[in-house]
Amino acid sequence: MPEIRQNLVTKDWVIIALERAKRPEDFKKRIKTKEVLPEYEKKCPFCPGNESAMAPEETLRIEKNGKWQVRIIPNKYPALSKAGERLRKVDGIKRRLSGVGLHEVVIETPLHNMTTALLPEKHLQCIIESYRQRYNEMAKDNRIEMIIIFKNHGEAAGTSLIHPHSQIVATPVVPTQVRERFINTQKYFDENLECVFCKILAEELKDGTRIVLETKHFVAFIPYAAMSPFHCWIYPRRHSSSFGDITDDEVTDLAVNLKLTLMKYYHGLNDPDFNFVIRSSPTDMKKLDFFHWYVSIVPRITKVAGFELGSGMFINSSLPENDARFLREVKI
Repeated sequence: MPEIRQNLVTKDWVIIALERAKRPEDFKKRIKTKEVLPEYEKKCPFCPGNESAMAPEETLRIEKNGKWQVRIIPNKYPALSKAGERLRKVDGIKRRLSGVGLHEVVIETPLHNMTTALLPEKHLQCIIESYRQRYNEMAKDNRIEMIIIFKNHGEAAGTSLIHPHSQIVATPVVPTQVRERFINTQKYFDENLECVFCKILAEELKDGTRIVLETKHFVAFIPYAAMSPFHCWIYPRRHSSSFGDITDDEVTDLAVNLKLTLMKYYHGLNDPDFNFVIRSSPTDMKKLDFFHWYVSIVPRITKVAGFELGSGMFINSSLPENDARFLREVKI
């Protein structure tokens, strides 16, 4: 019989379709003849040598031996405008907010044909450090309320450029989805006098069946009510509500954990398309007892269809415990 499980953070109900559940191996990406990509592409705006002509501005650069390892630049086609004031306007039933904010691209490596999972740990550390620096700098802007760091890998995840990159968007408003999570997690804290994220982490470590891997400061696991196959969360062991407060030691360890987790996807599921997002508190709410920042990784190996759109419920055709065991056993 199917199970309907509830996600304590989002309050979403997820149908775990046991009777039509697939084996984890069934979600492997079909291997097609891949185009052999060069290390350098002359038409790519992110490749070394094209900086001045195609992406002249730069907000951050991390170098090694005189060569850049990570660059952050303004998005050429930003979702929000850097210039302007944050203005709200109410006109009858219409509510408007000026579209100001920040939108930047993190060019993760000079190599056009590299993938994040295969980067050295030290290089991933540089990427995470660049996230931290830009996050904390953007948070100083009084117009900004929310900062979202995310990566789209592959066509199904929404990427438009092959060269490895991620993005940072700073918005002048806290999105409804985040507000609803805050309401849920604050209510849980008021009723139980503990952080729901810390409670979930303790219970997952005690149970063990959904753990993917553990490192010194972080734990990767498949949530009990994962909304899709192989949906993974990476929680810091230390309670902290803002990603901007990540310590140097945690930056180093997150690089280890994220690399190992992505490599398990890369080798176990044949490099699936995926999104990852760093979920953090709003910029003016850095010290919260009821919220816990974390990384969410969502492989794009199934599609959202009419039932999900019509009901708000998700159907997961893979058992989270089986997914976690499969990833644990992937040799890397």
